[in-house]
Amino acid sequence: MRALLVVNPQATSTTAAGRDVLAHALASELKLDVLQTRYRGHAAEATAAAVRAGVELVVAHGGDGTVNEVVNGILEAADGVSLSERPQLAVVPGGSANVFARALGLPADPMEAASAVLHAIIERRSRAVGLGRVDDRWFTFNAGMGWDGEVIAAMERARARGREATPARYAGTALYHYLRQRRHPSELTVELPGHPPVGGIRLAMVTNTDPWTYLGRRPVRTNPGSGRGDGLALFALRSLDLATMVPVLRELLRKQGDPRGRNVLRREELPLIRVSSPTPVALQVDGDYLGERSEVEFVAAPAALRVVV
Repeated sequence: MRALLVVNPQATSTTAAGRDVLAHALASELKLDVLQTRYRGHAAEATAAAVRAGVELVVAHGGDGTVNEVVNGILEAADGVSLSERPQLAVVPGGSANVFARALGLPADPMEAASAVLHAIIERRSRAVGLGRVDDRWFTFNAGMGWDGEVIAAMERARARGREATPARYAGTALYHYLRQRRHPSELTVELPGHPPVGGIRLAMVTNTDPWTYLGRRPVRTNPGSGRGDGLALFALRSLDLATMVPVLRELLRKQGDPRGRNVLRREELPLIRVSSPTPVALQVDGDYLGERSEVEFVAAPAALRVVV
């Protein structure tokens, strides 16, 4: 089987020695090429080119951003190709959160995950997974507009200045933008199939997995039922006041969290979610800031990709 190993050498938990061990192990079973990414978008470009050249499996070793780029590269090059004919994906986590890898049930340790993936390759085990889509961009685990988009944008600016994306920095950034949202709240409208539009929304987050993300080792859970079927899940808030946020945050961070309340709008198994705003607001996809938008459609894509696991 022809395969491409895409490595992000800047990912949080990757090492040169670990990358060499992984490449050697995969090369024992595959006709393997190795690419180390050098810039944002490189993984997507290289993956798409490799797929057009006949690669049958792409192994992503990095964080969620690397996985997202590889997924987008596969599906860009395999547009119109049936699921059974599309190249497969394998993931070896190497970032700080690794949300999609954890949702697949892979170990957090890169070497343990690599061993699990190698055994799955040898045994030819894979499964179909659903994804989400925003315009021409696919996402694997979450997307959102408003507060979380602002946080992701700020974290990207901090990384560009050489600051590490630690859980403490993420929490501090989230608090800063929460206070900013309290002063200048977003005015979002959510439209769901078969329901009238719901206005007055301050925050809208869409998930394809549970948990929504991780804060260090702690899961952040918006929709415990997310990822169990073919649709997307919505978590939205009508208010960001303390009376709403304190109990919601407590549930979000609880191990078996299940946030509810009169200002919480939650739905699962949705084929389509449309969010609009009179003024452009920040949009993030899989932790990647995509700029500001005034209207976005989040579309569910069942069985979009086969993953070796």
